[in-house]
Amino acid sequence: MGRAPDAQERQRRVATYWQPYHDALRGELQRLRAQHANVLLWEAHSIASVLPRLFDGQLPDLNIGTQDGRTSAAAVQAAVERAAAASDFTWIANGRFKGGYNTRHYGAPQDGVHAVQLEMCQPTYMSEAAPFDYVPSLAQKVEPVVSRMVDGALEAVKAMNASAG
Repeated sequence: MGRAPDAQERQRRVATYWQPYHDALRGELQRLRAQHANVLLWEAHSIASVLPRLFDGQLPDLNIGTQDGRTSAAAVQAAVERAAAASDFTWIANGRFKGGYNTRHYGAPQDGVHAVQLEMCQPTYMSEAAPFDYVPSLAQKVEPVVSRMVDGALEAVKAMNASAG
């Protein structure tokens, strides 16, 4: 225990977990693209609000990433930002988090795949201290905001599909 996995174990994990996930994600994006000119990939993560070994200070509540606009159309990002700005939560777009692997790897607006990452700080919906409980009274405040972010992004994608014919 306490040791890093060797090369064989790393390869086993990639083959067992990582590759099937990405095969399924790629397949689903291809399936959706066969039906729609534009689709949305929403990549969401939970993160501690303070990570002193990585960043100074506290992260904004909502961290939106589109690799500086390279992984989604401007209309998609703008819709997400409008929903965040209309909330009481702190937020930033393309700050410390500009898009994780899935966002960067699959986001290709020129090919109709619009990817947005959301890093949401844990205190928006849970306790950051052990036992790391889900806190419904917090979550019910952020859930409608995230819903409006996703809905706004989807509406922007639908508008692009409508104009594509």
